[in-house]
Amino acid sequence: MEQMQMNMPDIYDAALYLRLSKDDMEEGDVKSESNSIANQRELLRSFVKSQPDIQIFDIYVDDGYSGGNFDRPEFKRMTTDIEAGKVNCVIVKDLSRFGREYIEAGRWIEKTYPALNVRFISVTDQFDSKTADFSEKSFVVPIKNFVNESYCRDISGKVRSHQKIKREKGEFIGAFAPYGYCKDPENKNCLVIDSYAADIVRKIFSWKIDGFSLGAIAEKLNVRYVQSPKEYKKANGENYNSGFHSSDTPKWSAVQIKRILTNEVYIGNMVQGKQERISYKVKQRLDKPESEWVKVENTHPAIIRQNDFDVVQKLLQYDGRASKTSDSANFFGGFVFCGDCKTPMIRRVNQYKGKKKAFYICQIKNKGGDCTRHSIPEEVLKRIVLKEIQAYTALFIDYQMIMEELCEMQVSYDQVIGYDTQISKLQEEYNRYYSLKASLGDDLKEGLISKAEFDDFRESYGRKCEELEQMIENQKKLIKQMFEGGVSATVQLEDWKKSLEIKELDRTLLALTVDKIYIYENKQIKIHIRYQDMIEKMKVIRRFYAEHRTECRKEVG
Repeated sequence: MEQMQMNMPDIYDAALYLRLSKDDMEEGDVKSESNSIANQRELLRSFVKSQPDIQIFDIYVDDGYSGGNFDRPEFKRMTTDIEAGKVNCVIVKDLSRFGREYIEAGRWIEKTYPALNVRFISVTDQFDSKTADFSEKSFVVPIKNFVNESYCRDISGKVRSHQKIKREKGEFIGAFAPYGYCKDPENKNCLVIDSYAADIVRKIFSWKIDGFSLGAIAEKLNVRYVQSPKEYKKANGENYNSGFHSSDTPKWSAVQIKRILTNEVYIGNMVQGKQERISYKVKQRLDKPESEWVKVENTHPAIIRQNDFDVVQKLLQYDGRASKTSDSANFFGGFVFCGDCKTPMIRRVNQYKGKKKAFYICQIKNKGGDCTRHSIPEEVLKRIVLKEIQAYTALFIDYQMIMEELCEMQVSYDQVIGYDTQISKLQEEYNRYYSLKASLGDDLKEGLISKAEFDDFRESYGRKCEELEQMIENQKKLIKQMFEGGVSATVQLEDWKKSLEIKELDRTLLALTVDKIYIYENKQIKIHIRYQDMIEKMKVIRRFYAEHRTECRKEVG
């Protein structure tokens, strides 16, 4: 006892430790006010005034930090001062302000502080390590710390549940709105368009469609001194931190560009829940598989058209890299493939008598592989593709006129479905497999097949029937959609109509209309146009119209 008295100073230099987290704000107005930083500071100062052997060395405030762990800046600063011998007394309002993780809190209070001769006081818990008896130290404090941790675990579960409900309703719950948007002043869970940033997003998508690489797009923005998302948010007064390491003056990067180009938020879809915390005690977050993300469509105004977004996603699959002399991809980069080995073709330029001539060849052959050259001049390919696009554009315009006439003739989509030979063939195939499946029972009874073969054939035929049934349904559904909504709702016809006016194919029109181009060694070219399924149905409808026009008009007359 005499030794303990010798270690006790006449005057204690106290650290007043204050903490308030976002979780505390959820407790209710009264509780939140009692735990406010101002209330804690006033309470502790008043307490010190009543203690003749204590003086304030400094006040340490962690505002907005969870009590679930001790990774807090001001707590660390206080610990540094304790280890330096500047502080020998820690005072808190209550044990929950010190921390809600009972094992770690107990270690500090019961082991670390006594070893450093630091007095610990929790005012409202009426605990003072200088005067506390054995039962208080070994029973009361651990129990209270355990209760605090249980509360922390409970509030964490409630917050997660509340956030889950909001995500599933399509409400935005992030701390900062995605670049291009801002939170609605009247409802923080709704996104509204930020006109300036949205215009930058549109430029990014447009440049990508034009063939610029991700790095080139970032460089264009940096050269124009366009603020990066982080700079822009800070300039607008937001205390933004993306969680990614960056320089003091963050610039646009290829990674940021790709993150924008692949974010469905720009077509009006809310995609959240991509990450989750390991536990309420650990701040580290882990990526979740895409299948577990929460996506709700059409929750806010779109900045980018669905058509343009789809084109960019396809381009990113191949992302034709820029050449050594250009910051953009070659004209047909990501579109032209060898018809035999199916690998992307590469662009080569020959110069003869001062004139340059570009052409495409198979990259497998170029690398000494087994394939053949498959060479085709770029200008020739441009003319062929433009002519093909113009032909389909005429089909679109024809289709609109035909649909108006069919509507006047009161033709239903069921009549066209019955006329569609593709659907008829699928139906015939379905009937054949269904009959084979139905006859298996008789074959088993007659001993033509074993029980094991019966089971295998039944499963195989059943699976094939399901596949065909789905294919038939998809074909019918497409015709119904075209009758009810027309193609204009799906296809941006103004993009296609440009082809009727232009004399030379440009990259934007190519990206908006063409899916893939295959070049074969025998000079055969196969162009896969976007919306190919819809185009085939247009042909069916046009043939039906041509064959039934006179007959339908007589019936109407």
